[in-house]
Amino acid sequence: MRKQIECIMNNVKWIMVRGKKIRTAFYTVFIIHYSLTISAQDTTRVFSFADFSDLIMASHPIVRQAGLLSEEARQEVLQARGAFDPKLSSGFDEKTFGGKHYFNTWANELKVPVMPAGVDLKVFYDRFRGDFVNRSQITPNSGLAGVGITVPIGQGLLIDARRATLQQAQLMVNEAEAERVKQINKVWFSAAKDYWNWYMAFQRTRLLQEGFDLADTRFRALRQRALIGDAAVIDTVEAQITVQDRQVQLEQALVELRNTRLILSTYLWSQDGQPLELPERAVPQQAALSSLSGETVQRLVDRAGERHPDLIKLDVKIQQLSVEERFRREMLKPQLNLSANLLTQAPMFSPEVPDYRAFGVNNRKIGVDFVFPLFLRKERGKLRQVQIKSQQTGLERQQVRRDVINGVYAVHNDMLALERQIVVQDQAVRNQRRLLNAEQQKFEIGESSLFLVNSRETKLIDMEIKLEEIRSKYQKAVAELYYAAGTTTI
Repeated sequence: MRKQIECIMNNVKWIMVRGKKIRTAFYTVFIIHYSLTISAQDTTRVFSFADFSDLIMASHPIVRQAGLLSEEARQEVLQARGAFDPKLSSGFDEKTFGGKHYFNTWANELKVPVMPAGVDLKVFYDRFRGDFVNRSQITPNSGLAGVGITVPIGQGLLIDARRATLQQAQLMVNEAEAERVKQINKVWFSAAKDYWNWYMAFQRTRLLQEGFDLADTRFRALRQRALIGDAAVIDTVEAQITVQDRQVQLEQALVELRNTRLILSTYLWSQDGQPLELPERAVPQQAALSSLSGETVQRLVDRAGERHPDLIKLDVKIQQLSVEERFRREMLKPQLNLSANLLTQAPMFSPEVPDYRAFGVNNRKIGVDFVFPLFLRKERGKLRQVQIKSQQTGLERQQVRRDVINGVYAVHNDMLALERQIVVQDQAVRNQRRLLNAEQQKFEIGESSLFLVNSRETKLIDMEIKLEEIRSKYQKAVAELYYAAGTTTI
């Protein structure tokens, strides 16, 4: 900007020797403009994208909400473990009618499931008395106590519904973690795009402001020349039109800048959940061209093919279906449950200490339960259905993995193209600046016109804006590359 101002000063250098009044007015315009520019630069603070990302990860509501997914999954595991909780049950019934004592029953049981094996241990106390109680159920007056075990020999020995539910719930923790990462990545990528939109709006406003200041300074100087008769009045009209045109563009850019600042503020939250505003003095960081090495890109591809959230979720689904398939295969077996109980008379109403040596094989109760559907159509249908779902999920995972990897390569190709565009556009900007400097030199010696100088300058501003736009697209592509790989860092 200083070089361009120096060129303008050279254009009107010969005016300065004509009178102290003109020199004073001219210098006043430049000093005020320069001092305001320096003052604005001193009060700005760079708000880097890294700091912006840290704030999002620490306080954004959606990020914090995503963190609850894993906790919710852990509560599902806790619920599934509830199927293995010891259960204490007790029931009492008594009936007396017409002077007859029909029954007095009191049944108590403590059942303790053994988690790894599907075996149930139990301790019970029963007291069944009365005139109409089944004789096989009548107990001594003091009651009958016992300890027992139930063992599934056939169906349920290797896996049952309780263990299958628990294993699937445990796998859901991994799925919830993948979903948490996916939601955080989505918020981060959206924030990255909005940050570089803010950068683009800021750079456009900066360049248009510089262009407006240059045109306004040139117009003021030309007006002074016209006042003393050293320039045509019509030239001041040309200069003023340029000022007005750039002022309109600047106003539009300022509106866009304010809007992008508002959008960026929606990502800023305090630790206690209060919305924050982007400070007026904050400015974006410079968009540096940092080409990723082939090794870095390959690491991203490898990571995407192994730990992308979508693939992890499909892996969990396949594992859950594997558990379900094991359970459905177990259901093809016949139900054969063995139960054995050791009994003893329980002197509940006697002050004497119970003699637990009374437990023995002579006081026992054993049982065998057997159930087997002859055609197994329901069980075979369920098993085949689970196998089909497992095949479908496996095929879906193959396609998703290929799409993910190709997506990473596609974004990297866009980055390489944008890198080349930045180099070419930067060279074009330099060449255009040379043309502008040459045109200004020709204008100083009277071989060019103000129209051509303004045209060259306007073209330079447009090309600089386009260069910043490509840089902004490049930074978005970098963010998209990480997002396509399912991460925010390598």
